[in-house]
Amino acid sequence: MTVARTPAELEPRPRAVALGTFDGVHVGHQRILRAAVDSGLTPAVVTFDPHPRVVLGNRVELLTTLERRLELIAAAGIADVLVVPFTPELAALDPGAFVDAFLRPIGTEVVVAGADFRFGHGRAGDLGLVERLGFDVRRVPLVEGVSSTLIRSLLRAGEVGRAASLLGRAAEVDGIVVSGDARGGTLGFPTANVRVPPDLLVPAFGIYAGAADGHRAATSIGVNPHYGGAELRVEAFLLDYEGDLYGRRLIVELWRRLRDERVFESEADLVAQIALDVEETRAAQHPLTPA
Repeated sequence: MTVARTPAELEPRPRAVALGTFDGVHVGHQRILRAAVDSGLTPAVVTFDPHPRVVLGNRVELLTTLERRLELIAAAGIADVLVVPFTPELAALDPGAFVDAFLRPIGTEVVVAGADFRFGHGRAGDLGLVERLGFDVRRVPLVEGVSSTLIRSLLRAGEVGRAASLLGRAAEVDGIVVSGDARGGTLGFPTANVRVPPDLLVPAFGIYAGAADGHRAATSIGVNPHYGGAELRVEAFLLDYEGDLYGRRLIVELWRRLRDERVFESEADLVAQIALDVEETRAAQHPLTPA
């Protein structure tokens, strides 16, 4: 997949362009991407970074990093992505000027978007305008009950199983493995300390069963209250793994929330509970496994 930052980096050719921010690339977004792929033209995406709402002064807890968003878009079969830097100047752009600046130069013939998609200054542009400007518009019906907002709410509540059904994949945290306290190794459960980007949503504190790097993973999200911690930590113990993860990017899937994090009577009690968590993780099923 070709990723461009300006239209000039993409050779003009007949394209079906899916428009949107696509944070999370959830099942509703996937339906839009599939419509672009099924068009018969070169399937492309025009998306934005940073998130438009952030530039407009709102705080947004992202469901995916840009890197992960692009990986998921590529997996959907998209050939080209134009990542438009979202700035106050872009937000002030007239919808017609946006079309002339970003859609026409890359050869767009078909525009695909969710039925409620709006763009341009004051959100004045809609798909009707795009149609009047001469494009073949494919309006993709929204998937009832699916939105990035609802997924964020579920993750904040630790309901990763329900979130997975809306995402079309397991909920994830994504970051770089950095050095930690090395306490897990002394307890017999060495963990990867995952530094998550500050703008990425981290689900509710607790212990989760899931997977990472092809291994089952028991993951702790929280502040290590047993040791009086205050700093957010995402620590994954990869079952049956031997090797060095430091400096690597790690995507940690969260399949099921096992329990709250808590203070134990003794370190022996903590170790015994971690052993139980590991066994539950070994027996856990992916949340999208058919019943």
